[in-house]
Amino acid sequence: MAFPVNDIAIPVLVINFKNYEEIFDTGTVELAKAAQQVQKKLDVSIVVCPPNPCLAEVSKQVSLPVFAQHVDLAKPGSSTGAIVPEVIKSIGAKGSLINHSERRLWASEGIKSRIDRLQSIGLLSLACAQTPEEVSEIAKFGPDWLAVEPPELIGSGKAVSKVKPQIVTNSVVACRKANPDVKLLCGAGIVTGEDVAAAVRLGAKGVLVASGIVRAKNWIKTIEELAAPLA
Repeated sequence: MAFPVNDIAIPVLVINFKNYEEIFDTGTVELAKAAQQVQKKLDVSIVVCPPNPCLAEVSKQVSLPVFAQHVDLAKPGSSTGAIVPEVIKSIGAKGSLINHSERRLWASEGIKSRIDRLQSIGLLSLACAQTPEEVSEIAKFGPDWLAVEPPELIGSGKAVSKVKPQIVTNSVVACRKANPDVKLLCGAGIVTGEDVAAAVRLGAKGVLVASGIVRAKNWIKTIEELAAPLA
């Protein structure tokens, strides 16, 4: 049974667009619209994370929750080049990824500060960790969601839920012990509906997917396959 994290129900499918060429130009909006079509058909929660320059346009074009891929701690005002949380909120974003493996924040304090900053202005946080040990540490900071993604499996097509299921189960336990209010997702190598179903059986409350969807030839078909186990 789905239950809300703020106004977004889980289990949830989070799609990280990254910066793949497939979503250049109009691709960001087209992918977001494909995700929205599946969401309406299956009545399942889907969050999209387009490149930050595309946040405003995607937010205007779809009703799905839109997250930034990263935020900085800079304040509004003279902070040239920074990704300011208040700015992404003003253009319709609902939250942000934090500490993705490709945008690591080496100091744990930087992770906590971003979570606190987002929460202070009513935005959601999806923090990322690479190991169950990191899950335990970051869960104490109170993100809304926390995704475990072993970096060696990201983009590999080898799903963590099948290749290293103990990482998911250990992370579920670690997250529950550290902060039972944080919902644990998993990612890395997720490419099929069975990969998603396996993650759910292991205790994950959703999945974080990138290349498995973004680089697929048929976006609607692929999103539907991966979302179906969460419906």
